[in-house]
Amino acid sequence: MQTVTLDGKKITPSKIICIGRNYVDHITELGNEVPDEMVVFLKPNSTITTQLMAFHQEPLHYEAELCFLYHKGKQGQGKFTAVAIGLDLTKRNLQAQLKAKGLPWERAKAFNGAAVFSDFVSIDTIDNNLRLALTINGELVQAGGVELMIYPPETILAQLESFIALETGDIVMTGTPKGVGQIVPGSEFVGEVIDDEKSLVKAIWQAN
Repeated sequence: MQTVTLDGKKITPSKIICIGRNYVDHITELGNEVPDEMVVFLKPNSTITTQLMAFHQEPLHYEAELCFLYHKGKQGQGKFTAVAIGLDLTKRNLQAQLKAKGLPWERAKAFNGAAVFSDFVSIDTIDNNLRLALTINGELVQAGGVELMIYPPETILAQLESFIALETGDIVMTGTPKGVGQIVPGSEFVGEVIDDEKSLVKAIWQAN
């Protein structure tokens, strides 16, 4: 089983729950419609990695996301207790073909190595100041966070817990702001989670 790192310790998520179409500007840039309900899909544990691929059967696209670790309390009530920046890697051409046929996205989203994460860091609260920034070769390409989400983390958690059992260590990826694009081999990606003006965690990935 693949692991992520939280405050220097290894955590083994049972699954990754992804929220799609959670930023209006990203929906627009891909020519999609704003959904009537929260879009949810899953990635298995086998997608987790710290290595950034540019190609897997076809050129890959990046989508930077705020990602939260779930912790179930003793009374069965859970909450998000840690945050990271993650990259949801996507086979965009394949995804378009699947969408056109009304088929699920997993072949375009759930392949090995499709979920790239920084380290996770513990957090006490989540508010509108929490955001991400992604630069590629020194250029800011994605920026956004809780303030711009259609479904903020509290709503996401409540809706997920209404129909799926979450386990301690599960990861929830909360959607991507505008600025997604194709990964160019050799590019340097720098992802960061920022709370107000404080950097909580940063990761550097070299695309290969």
